[in-house]
Formats: sequence, C-alpha cells, structure tokens
Amino acid sequence: MKIDLNGQLIEEGQAVVSVYDHGFLYGMGLFETFRTYGGRPFLLEWHLERLAAGCAELDMAFVPDPGGLRRRIARILEDSGLEDAYFRYTVTAGSGALGLPAEPYGQLTEVLYAKPLPPADPEVYRSGRGLQRLALPRSTPEGRTRLKSLHYMNNILAKQEMRKYPWARSAEGLFLDGQGRLCEGIVSNVFFVRKGAIHTPAPETGLLCGITRRFVLSLAGELGIPVHEGFYDWEDLQQADEAFLTNSIQEIVPVTVLWDGQGGQSGIGGGCIGPVTERLLLAYRQAAVGEQMKR
Repeated sequence: MKIDLNGQLIEEGQAVVSVYDHGFLYGMGLFETFRTYGGRPFLLEWHLERLAAGCAELDMAFVPDPGGLRRRIARILEDSGLEDAYFRYTVTAGSGALGLPAEPYGQLTEVLYAKPLPPADPEVYRSGRGLQRLALPRSTPEGRTRLKSLHYMNNILAKQEMRKYPWARSAEGLFLDGQGRLCEGIVSNVFFVRKGAIHTPAPETGLLCGITRRFVLSLAGELGIPVHEGFYDWEDLQQADEAFLTNSIQEIVPVTVLWDGQGGQSGIGGGCIGPVTERLLLAYRQAAVGEQMKR
C-alpha cells in the first residue's frame, strides 16, 4: 500500500525520512489515529485540533488543513481500493542539526499511513473484553499534559508485560498511575458505570485525553447521563455495574471481566454489555453514520 509523505503518494519502500529528523533522534513528533466511515474520516476536526495544540506546545509550526487532509485520505482510499481504512497521521519536527535546538521547528515532516480496518467481532460488542491490571505504572507526562507523541516506550513495555498473563491474551492492559489510581488502557480510555452514572479517571492521573473519550463525554451529556471525572481505584472498578473502553478504531467496547496481576478474576455486568454502554454505542454509531451522510 502506498504512503503519503509530505503530500506525495509514494510506494512504501520509498517512503523514508532523514536520520537527522528530530522525530527519529529525539521523539519530537505527534500523531493521530482515526478511521473512516463510508470514506469519510470521523471527528477529523477534533483530531486536528488536538494535534495543532500539541505541536504548538512543542514549538512545531503546524497549520492544520482539514480540506487538504480529506483529499489526501480520499486519494489513499482510491489508490488502495478500500472503502474504509485505519489511518495514522504523523507530524514530526523534521530534519535538523544533531543536538537539542533552542529555535522553533519550521520544516516539519508529515506522513499519512493507511491500513485495512481490523475485522470487527460482533460477539465482543455483546459479551465484552477482559481488562488486565498492569504492574507497570503509567509514566508521568513529559510536559504539562499527556500528548499523543512518538514517546511510546511505556506502552510497549506494557504490551510486553501482557505476555506474562496467559489468561488475558485477548484483554486490554490497564495502567494505574504512580499513586495506584485508575488511569487508562494501553490504547484506550476506561469508563465505568455505577447507579446509572458514568465515571472516568481525571486527566490529572496522566492519561491521554482521547478523542473518542471526549466524544463519549459529549454524547453522555446529550443523553442526560451523569458523568463524573475523578480519582478511582481498582476496587471502584470491581464494584461497577458496567465498564467500557474507548478508542477511535474500536469505538466503545464493553468490559465484562477483570484480572489482577495474580490471575484473580472478577466479573462485571453478568458477562454482557450493559444498558448504558449499549445506549452510548448505538448513539456513537448513529453519529458516525450521520456525519458520513451529511457530506
């Protein structure tokens, strides 16, 4: 499949960046992942808003171009013969001298990748996934807030830790923060429901404020479902009536099993999607299809 490098669609084997790119040398870069519905990227403006805010914090001169990016997305879909795809849009600081710079980054590198969407398993959205508590804590943000940056060692170490838990092979790993409070999944944000109200960890735990997390909070407000952001522990999750995970590719996935580090297991919601989670998932998919129909 071809890759869009700085606006040029080229073969994968020819898509290279300089060894002096500060994304490679120092991890100075950010990315967004999203998917399309009917060929249209969902919540693209929100993704670009977060990307632009992060670039500004890193002193990277990035100016979002939603219209231009939509055209680039459509071109990749047409070239690949895919109706819909998983996309990753990466912006790095670009090439520079060896050494830590004091000046702003002005010549950025942009890479737009696509790949086929993973096959959706309807059973997962009925019976849910497991959530494995990690021993590795979530690292603290390197700046004022967590950015979706190229610094992904903490997440990779967490994926490696998951190999230690044979009972949780299809589960998501759950980070706790340095104080032992619920934080986020390896590639997801976590929510739980108790007595009809939604609860989710506060950004102060060091989590990434996901775009789907933001949209779910907005949806809950529209549906009249109370929402609380706060500081919670493992026992709060164990006592929940429902739980679910969010990310831009998997949407909203119910959680029905919890595992601790020793393989201790507890269930949530009787092993199936709960009514609040189901209501949110339906509203999310209706919104995604509605966005497609508007264009």
